[in-house]
Amino acid sequence: MPPQSHNILESGYWEEIKPDFKLPAPARAAQWFLDLIRPAFLTRAAGPRSKQVIRRTAYLDGLRGFAAFLVYWQHHQMWAREAIAADAIFENAFGYDNQYYFAALPGIRTFFSGGHFAVTVFFVISGYVLSAKPLQLIQAGEYLKLGDNLASALFRRWLRLHIPVICTTFVYMTSWHMFGIWTSTEHKSNWPDELWNWYVEFKNFSFVFRTGGEPWFTYNFHAWSIPVEFRGSIVIYTSLLALSRCTRNARLWCEVGLIFYFMYIVDGWFCSMFMSGMLLCDLDLLSANGNLPSFFFRLEKRKKAIFYSLFVISIYLGGIPSHSLDVQVLKVSPGWKYLSYLKPQAVFDYKWFYLFWAASFIVASIPRIWWLKSFFEMRFNQYLGRISFALYLVHGPVLWTLGDRLYHATGWSRESHALPLASWINIFPLSKAGPLGLELSFLVPHLILLPVTLWLAEIVTKLFDEPSVRFSQWAYVKTMAPSIKS
Repeated sequence: MPPQSHNILESGYWEEIKPDFKLPAPARAAQWFLDLIRPAFLTRAAGPRSKQVIRRTAYLDGLRGFAAFLVYWQHHQMWAREAIAADAIFENAFGYDNQYYFAALPGIRTFFSGGHFAVTVFFVISGYVLSAKPLQLIQAGEYLKLGDNLASALFRRWLRLHIPVICTTFVYMTSWHMFGIWTSTEHKSNWPDELWNWYVEFKNFSFVFRTGGEPWFTYNFHAWSIPVEFRGSIVIYTSLLALSRCTRNARLWCEVGLIFYFMYIVDGWFCSMFMSGMLLCDLDLLSANGNLPSFFFRLEKRKKAIFYSLFVISIYLGGIPSHSLDVQVLKVSPGWKYLSYLKPQAVFDYKWFYLFWAASFIVASIPRIWWLKSFFEMRFNQYLGRISFALYLVHGPVLWTLGDRLYHATGWSRESHALPLASWINIFPLSKAGPLGLELSFLVPHLILLPVTLWLAEIVTKLFDEPSVRFSQWAYVKTMAPSIKS
């Protein structure tokens, strides 16, 4: 029967009425393909904006999407300007080595070199989201349901994270040999050798207990964070189960203790970020139930000042100079001398310590600052959130293929690419006038690059990302014992 065809005038929009008969297989295949490649802006919305219910944590989706865009933007900024070593400007403090650029100013620098900040935000959000349902069950004393929830989540997590990586890198790798596409990455002489190398790299790259080797995956360097996501997920699931029978205060103190351990005792910076997300989620759920420790109620009158302060601190710390691993460089960076003494002994790469606080503070402050929360709940940020994983995975291959050629065409050539891309150099030269990072010859290629990247991210979301969620759920149900299913 046609769905809900009554009250069409009152509803304010027409719903598509689906016919009772089935289309022929070729027609269904054609319809599926059109739905796959059709960009979101050509798709009719399900209804007016006012009728859409915004979830409690929708701002986290928007924040994740915006963070994914910052990663995209930083990688393009650095890639196009390799010839002038712009990373030494973007990733050093404003005024370091007498370099004064608008793009390096505190706060402003987030929009040019905020990629690392964005990744740490991913980790804190993941800790928050992964622990939300289990913490609800813990606080409600539903321990049997908690076991079921964690079993399902743990079974599905590796598949959900790695299937999109497998699919996108396989397609990217195959395109080199199928279409003869040149990229700066070293290619094998033939596809079978490439396939074998891809397999060997991926199996080691995706092994959760890997203790050595390079953290990079040749077929998508940006995917380094995916195994880290999985390891952080294991930390969350383990901690949830271990702390499930604790009292409220004991659980909160243990969460704080684990954060301290991972950041100040051992170099487990990413574990601290996941645990920070879990702690923030625990506190939010307790707050919603009016069950926060009394300490927090004493801060209620200063709530606005506290969270605005945390947001400002977050933006400043999120701009941590990261061009060098040497903390002595940080000590002579303007605005960072005294902050450099806060670095724990355990942390090898100091930037992760400051980014831990930056990411934790911004995730904590956004829902308490109404205009920030509203910004991340905007439709475009929600759209970015929906495709954020795919955007993270595809922006690199687009940059290394189409982007590399367009930048050469508008005047941003790289010496190492001059010979293989000689036919692209300066075929459409544009002015490099303007502040660093906003030159006309850099911005114009994004009239093509950004829509193409977003469009491919939509396709990957529909073709690999969303199906990976359904497949992992299907696999879990298929492997369940009959007694559990009933």
